[in-house]
Amino acid sequence: MESSLFLTADEQPISLEQALRYLESSGKLDSVIWEIMRQHVLEQELQTLENIDISSDLIEQVVIDFRLNNQLIDSASFQRWLAQEGLDYSTFKRQITSSLKLEKLKAQLTEPNIQEYFIERKIFLDRVVLSRLVVEEQALAEELKSQIIEDGVRFEQLVQEYSITEDRTLNGMMGAISKGTLPDVLRAAINLAKPGELIEPLEIEGLWYLVRVEKILDASLDEQLKQQLEDELFEQWLEDKIQSINVKLQVNF
Repeated sequence: MESSLFLTADEQPISLEQALRYLESSGKLDSVIWEIMRQHVLEQELQTLENIDISSDLIEQVVIDFRLNNQLIDSASFQRWLAQEGLDYSTFKRQITSSLKLEKLKAQLTEPNIQEYFIERKIFLDRVVLSRLVVEEQALAEELKSQIIEDGVRFEQLVQEYSITEDRTLNGMMGAISKGTLPDVLRAAINLAKPGELIEPLEIEGLWYLVRVEKILDASLDEQLKQQLEDELFEQWLEDKIQSINVKLQVNF
């Protein structure tokens, strides 16, 4: 294939072949090709799917909201912002339109599967707030639990005295943790526990844990989470679509 001019740098021409060779040398060629294919698939889908038209009223409203949210209310400040971004108003509106079409495409592709995907991912979306007391010996863990349950010694006091983990300075507080990332034995015990309950000493990776359940945060499919799951499902769909395409590079370099 005849060499084609791609761009110039200080009047020095750089051909498409040279540009691709530079990308290959830097290890970035595959990611660039992937991004090209991503945009290609998106454009193809947007052209073939129905009901992707975006009304001009909606576009104008999104532009107005953007200007309000970014304090670009007066025309002069908006024009300065466009210039800083290297945009004109027509290009900016095209970007808004493309973004709206993409969101509509995501919704069409993912809506039938969003509930099932939520259920599938729920173990990782549900979170729990825990405090822990970690020691090296089972007998000590049992004794400390007895002091808490039978003698009324404060959990936090024993954490500071005996726990070997750094979070003892925070009374063993671990914060909110995804249930799906917990060891199986701990997750199973938590599923049967109630907030405020102290779980039996458990052996985890050679250490003994006394865990108190502070709070259980069950995930619900609200708008924010729905958007997150839509994005995940869409990216999975897009990756599968791209991987199914037979891509051949037609330029020798």
